[in-house]
Amino acid sequence: MKTSFKVLAAAATVILVTIACTQTQIETKKTNPTMPEINTSDRTKYDTATFGAGCFWCVEAQFQMLNGVISVASGYSGGAVKNPSYKEVCNGTTGHAEVCQIVFDPSIITYDEMLAAFWQTHDPTQLNRQGNDIGTQYRSVIYYHNDAQKQLAEKYKADLNKEGAYDKPVVTEISAFSVFYKAEDYHQNYFNENGEQPYCQFVVQPKVEKFKKVFKNKLKK
Repeated sequence: MKTSFKVLAAAATVILVTIACTQTQIETKKTNPTMPEINTSDRTKYDTATFGAGCFWCVEAQFQMLNGVISVASGYSGGAVKNPSYKEVCNGTTGHAEVCQIVFDPSIITYDEMLAAFWQTHDPTQLNRQGNDIGTQYRSVIYYHNDAQKQLAEKYKADLNKEGAYDKPVVTEISAFSVFYKAEDYHQNYFNENGEQPYCQFVVQPKVEKFKKVFKNKLKK
């Protein structure tokens, strides 16, 4: 019996969907960030959030869309090795998580709203993984920058578990921020520059579309 074209196409789609972040063939391109540079004089009026929610390509693409977000940088936090490389972090031996450090204007978007967006970006009940991306580097984590952020994050997590918002308990780590190492240039603005990549099409794009629907009133014009 001959295999139909539809069956072959479906099989190819399954293969593409199961590609993990670390397995994706990365095409290095010159980065042309869509996020503006931050003027030194403006820094005092902005706040910073550091979130890990699986592959940082997904997190970056979603937070870049929010009105009030000034910049998003992909990188690594929470580990013991200084200046780790992407390869080292993906080996799971440095203790780092893939994170995005997000500078935002609290007069436009509050940290509460940033947390709401964070919970929406991923499945916080999965321990040390997101979908086919498996390892401690993909853990769900909030690195708080002050006591106010810590209290809000802990309250939000407790409320989600109390209300049974998910079928399983939220396992998001909430830890004090220590240091952020910016990832290699080719990771920055990744989805916008590599949207044709299979991982972007089958993993990042669906998350972006869902995010747009949930936060349609909070998106940049």
